[in-house]
Amino acid sequence: MKTYQDLLEIGENESDRQDFVRHVINEHKSSELYKEGSIAFDYARHRNVTINQYQKVLYTVSGKGVPDNFSANWKTASNFFFRFVTQEVQYLLGNGITWKNRSTADKVGEDFEAQLQKVAKDALIGGLAFGFWNLDHLEVFDIREFAPLYDEENGALMAGIRFWQLDARKPLRATLYEIDGITEYIWKNAEATILREKRPYITKYKMTEADGMEIYDFENYPTFPIIPLWGNTSRQSELVGLREQIDCYDLIKSGFANDLDDASQIYWVLQNAGGMDDIDLVKFVERMHTVKAAVVEDTGAKAEAHTIEVPYQSREALLERLSADLYRDAMALDTKLIAGGAVTATQIRAAYEPLNSKTDEFEYCVFQFLDKMLELAGITDEKPTFTRSMMLNRSEEIDSVLKAAQFLDADYVTQKLLTIQGDGDMADEMVKKMHNEELARMGLNTEQPEEDQEESVQE
Repeated sequence: MKTYQDLLEIGENESDRQDFVRHVINEHKSSELYKEGSIAFDYARHRNVTINQYQKVLYTVSGKGVPDNFSANWKTASNFFFRFVTQEVQYLLGNGITWKNRSTADKVGEDFEAQLQKVAKDALIGGLAFGFWNLDHLEVFDIREFAPLYDEENGALMAGIRFWQLDARKPLRATLYEIDGITEYIWKNAEATILREKRPYITKYKMTEADGMEIYDFENYPTFPIIPLWGNTSRQSELVGLREQIDCYDLIKSGFANDLDDASQIYWVLQNAGGMDDIDLVKFVERMHTVKAAVVEDTGAKAEAHTIEVPYQSREALLERLSADLYRDAMALDTKLIAGGAVTATQIRAAYEPLNSKTDEFEYCVFQFLDKMLELAGITDEKPTFTRSMMLNRSEEIDSVLKAAQFLDADYVTQKLLTIQGDGDMADEMVKKMHNEELARMGLNTEQPEEDQEESVQE
């Protein structure tokens, strides 16, 4: 395994650095994390790798196996894995981020919340994802496109290589990220070329009347600007441990479909027709398919059509069991458990508890990621908060709040009721409006003097 220290030992010899970059990419592709992550992304795209590679086999009298290309071979893939990952990400991040300092939302960029959801989903699927703070916005690399280089002494991410290639016949592109800048390479026909020489991360421009737009300075970040986000404390894909159960579910469901397809064909039993050979039987079946009628010439001969009743109870029971086990082992919420109209708030909270516990662990990983990102961006703020998306028995929740209203602050009651109703983002505005109306009734002036405004010009 190549490390950051191996990169330092190479020095600035470009030929050695190019070989090193290519070696790191190949080594990364052969790693267990990359292989598991690649398979997990296929499952997240509703592509069951196991079921797609499954081939029915027939065996001859000599025991030789040959592909069965005649019977039904349905390959139906379930979407459990994508559902579990999406549920966890949206449960934690679906309602966005609440920063302590409201100006932070402007500093991190308009698409920050969308990018945070992407890096979170990639981390859960692949086990690890990376966020690149690029001056004023966040970019995301998943485990299939970024090879990390860790420090041997403290395990910190100190460098890395982003790579991409359309297919084996197309050029390979790679970007080496280091603390002091980035270098871009390209391989065409196995020959390496420097696409762009090493340059700092930040380029500063200024506009002058004489020269127009010109570069006046370069700058790097105080630390390495790419931050790892692990999907869990086990540092592995969420698919680990679930794949075998998903495969079992899909194989049973596909096998059931195959049996139903095969059994839907009518087969014929001909009585007193022993003189017919195989060719005669084929002609008989062909005639039934085309003409839908046949003439029985021999006295006492009779043709009867039959179908097969496929047993299904045991398979349905096993599919239900597998589905329940998958939800339990993934610590996900099965909405069927709380779909009834008479479900109490206590039952809803109990159903959410496994998902809460799992999300608490992932939230810790996200907080670590955000702390390092804010430090890189030079933004000072406290730990943000997330509003989780939980289904509620609204009437029961509202009734509980109203019963305790006489013991609570009016502002808190207003905010709580609006949050239950799904209008939590209007709480501050509504509280302010209520305060202004109260001051107006008391005859006080609610208008605030305008504050002096300052303008700043940044180069």
